[in-house]
Amino acid sequence: MPNKITHIKDRFRGFLPVVVDVETAGFDCKTHALIEIAVATLKMDSDGMLHRDQTYQANVIPFQGSKLDDSALKFIGVADPTHPFRLAVNEKEALERCFAPIRQQLKETGCTRAILVGHNAFFDLGFVQAAAERAKVKSPFHQFSTFDTVSLAGLVYGQTVLAKAVKLAGIEWDNSQAHSAAYDTEKTADLFCKIVNQFPLNPELVENKD
Repeated sequence: MPNKITHIKDRFRGFLPVVVDVETAGFDCKTHALIEIAVATLKMDSDGMLHRDQTYQANVIPFQGSKLDDSALKFIGVADPTHPFRLAVNEKEALERCFAPIRQQLKETGCTRAILVGHNAFFDLGFVQAAAERAKVKSPFHQFSTFDTVSLAGLVYGQTVLAKAVKLAGIEWDNSQAHSAAYDTEKTADLFCKIVNQFPLNPELVENKD
């Protein structure tokens, strides 16, 4: 029987999956403000199982001239994104806080680049990349490739809504904590790991990839 894959770089073709969730003041990444960002790193154990590791989060001050949609703010439960109790930081500081552990893990794992995992991942990637461009911060993420738990959960569980997919996966869900970037990131990470661990990769495929 072939050995198990126990290095994350071998499981994902040199990519490092990192789970991301953003909370925003609208749908347009170029004009609406980024309000909150969270990332969850993943690790692989000696049995080749993927697990959620550390979570990093930052509340973000809306960038100058950004639009704030009242209905979007109400949806995420943020009445005033500039309130001092939020302890928000500018986009540059928020991104650097979240990117630093990703860069460190890239070095530790030997992966070539991070790949964003998200629920509706194109949305999160769009806001991350737009914020990075405004703040002149180099993003560790692949520019367009993602792992989307909407598609994965639809395939495995027949459900695309995060809360429902998480419950079907046997993972606890608390509606009162939903739409917090850190909480949604952690639940998305748990869902991604649960799905990936159901489909172990044959090591022979890695050995013969060339």
